[in-house]
Amino acid sequence: MISLLLVFKNKKSKKMKKIVKEFRDFAVQGNMIDMAVGIIIGSAFGKVVSSLVSDVIMPPIGQLVGGVNFTDLKIVLNPYRVKEGVEAVTLNYGAFIQALFDFMIIAFSIFIVIRLLNRLKKIGNKKEEEATPEAPATPPAPTKEEIILSEIRDLLKQQQNE
Repeated sequence: MISLLLVFKNKKSKKMKKIVKEFRDFAVQGNMIDMAVGIIIGSAFGKVVSSLVSDVIMPPIGQLVGGVNFTDLKIVLNPYRVKEGVEAVTLNYGAFIQALFDFMIIAFSIFIVIRLLNRLKKIGNKKEEEATPEAPATPPAPTKEEIILSEIRDLLKQQQNE
């Protein structure tokens, strides 16, 4: 009975080692690490853009519109049911406007980065094409007409030489 348990345990540990090895290989792949770095940088960039919008862009826009703080803009739903001590149900459209500004800035930034990367990729492809010499093109196989014409030419040459 004990030997049977040891065999079962040994098979289990081999499977577990294989799973751990597969996971380690998966986690250490370049794409996975690149994705993790991208997510971390993206979240930090999102925080910076949110601060830029709420602390730098929106206050001057609020001043231009008439001294409005966009985070305070809201619509109270059913204001007649609001009681003292109970918070009103509101639609905070000012926060939504700020989120739209965040999104627009982030989307534009990503567009610019992707555009630059595509340009760099095109430049790299052009340099590769210039670096590799073009192999001479192989002539296409002759058509039936060309074969027949060349045979006729050869026969005419033969007749002239005789």
